[in-house]
Amino acid sequence: MKKLIALAVIMLLPLGAIAQEVKIAYVNTQEIMMAMPELSDMEKKLADLNESYTSELKRMEEDYNRKTQEYIAAQDSLTENIKLRRMQEIEGMRERMEQVYQMGQQEMSKKQEELFAPIQQKMMDAIKSVGNEKGYTYILNPASILYTGDAAIDATPFVKTKLGI
Repeated sequence: MKKLIALAVIMLLPLGAIAQEVKIAYVNTQEIMMAMPELSDMEKKLADLNESYTSELKRMEEDYNRKTQEYIAAQDSLTENIKLRRMQEIEGMRERMEQVYQMGQQEMSKKQEELFAPIQQKMMDAIKSVGNEKGYTYILNPASILYTGDAAIDATPFVKTKLGI
């Protein structure tokens, strides 16, 4: 009889763990991110960086076009040696333009990651803090949820309040 009671208790223990309340919430991270003032600051810094690379490339392109026009206009009167040297100079300018463009793309990507990481971390810290304060078992992103039941809680306003937005 003792063994039967012990066996029944052992079998019922997992049911007690399952019966605990599971609180599930969801947070619209896109909405929060768009409301964060740090995001517009990041976008401004990236736009300024992009503008500096764009203006540099435009200046280089103007120099390239000017040199190309000068070469075309004077090529009949130039010796083969000078033609070759000017063509190499023009080709070198084109290659430098490509390098500046690629460096600009890399720098923009690197700067975006550098500026975005602390913003994302701040949002994640706020979500975690809200989850701990409200006792949520899970906080999900609705972008990847196929169905949200009536019992699910929208924690987006709580996270916004935590962030002061």
